[in-house]
Amino acid sequence: MPKYLLLIHEDESAFAAGGQASFDDVMQAHMAFATELDELHAKSLGGEALQPLATATFLRGTRTADVSVVDNPAPDVKEALGGYYLIEADDDEHARRIGERCPAPHGYIEVRPIWDFSAG
Repeated sequence: MPKYLLLIHEDESAFAAGGQASFDDVMQAHMAFATELDELHAKSLGGEALQPLATATFLRGTRTADVSVVDNPAPDVKEALGGYYLIEADDDEHARRIGERCPAPHGYIEVRPIWDFSAG
């Protein structure tokens, strides 16, 4: 079965403005989504929430002698990657329908197929 990454991009400032109650509502929606995956005939292979963008380290020149830590390379981006689900779905359309159910009240979901290199 094909694998897909559901990338959750959201505006972190909206979470800060909404306070704990808003955060709790979103977490409850994610718990419900995890349950819905069975109903959608999909399988979760994992997922995680990421800490805020301010905790990230950005590296340029990796695998060279000139590796450097840089400031956020996309400071004007309002919505940052905040978490993901790795799922199995029947096909692209099925994955898109599942993505429609994934909570992202302050942003959007990116549905990205995973390369399958196992065939050789």
